[in-house]
Amino acid sequence: MAEELTSEQVRELEQQLRDRREYLRGEIRDELQRMENEHYSDLAGNVHDSGDESVADMLSDLQYGIVDRQVEEMRAIEASLQRIREGRYGHCQVCDEPIEVARLKAQPTATRCLEHQAEYERNHEGAGAPGNL
Repeated sequence: MAEELTSEQVRELEQQLRDRREYLRGEIRDELQRMENEHYSDLAGNVHDSGDESVADMLSDLQYGIVDRQVEEMRAIEASLQRIREGRYGHCQVCDEPIEVARLKAQPTATRCLEHQAEYERNHEGAGAPGNL
């Protein structure tokens, strides 16, 4: 069984979460600005054949995918900060046992102990996404 987090460890992890949130805010803002500045026609170029349009579609989808992943990570961070405020941070949502400190340092948004995370990933496709840890 893992040990409970100390108040100092919680503060360190909270700061790590806040720093990552600020970094993501900047990244999302910059990516949205780039997307606004790059019009679809600019991505496709001046020649509008089906190949150019396919590349433009792919690039546009890729940009939206990046933003989607960043927003999902922001949601996981906000949920973790809420658990800190409520005094529930660092406990497995399945068994309520403390999550290993090393796991939280590597993945501060983790909501499951290693055992239950492994079980979750075996039973759910795509379970390695940031919001599902």
